[in-house]
Amino acid sequence: MVVKKKYFDVNLEVLNSSIPLLGFTPEAFKGRIIKFDLTKILKGKNCEARFLISMKENELFGEMISFSIYPSFIRKMIGHNITIIEDSFSCKCQDATIRIKPFLITRKKVHRSVASALRTAAKESLTKDLESMTKERIFQAVLIGGIQRELSKKLKKTYPLAVCEIREIKLEK
Repeated sequence: MVVKKKYFDVNLEVLNSSIPLLGFTPEAFKGRIIKFDLTKILKGKNCEARFLISMKENELFGEMISFSIYPSFIRKMIGHNITIIEDSFSCKCQDATIRIKPFLITRKKVHRSVASALRTAAKESLTKDLESMTKERIFQAVLIGGIQRELSKKLKKTYPLAVCEIREIKLEK
């Protein structure tokens, strides 16, 4: 007897949507990680999300475990006579530990002391803001750009930024 593949709907919690996946049984998807391109959803911001598939009450759910912007999109944002500021650090939220990588571009070239001040201010601000949020709310805020806007407003007092993005955010095990 030949067993045919079927489509099974997977509910992606952060995006509030469902996508079909092709497989033999729903149990075969448990524990798998799928990549989902968010470029069309986020109006041209080239990025992807990774979801961990799990089963709850005979339904498949996708829990977001990482979000990252493609390097090609970052290369397009970089201009001439500017300073690029990157950082990577872990911070605790209410229900997990998250590794976050902010990406800042200044309008003009700046001294190392200004870049260092921006980097430390971004780290302090993000760790303070994220410790009171759940991981699902953090991912939703990054997708709609809320965290980036708040960070840009806070860092504008130190030096005006051309770009303030979260390059990558992922759950740590």
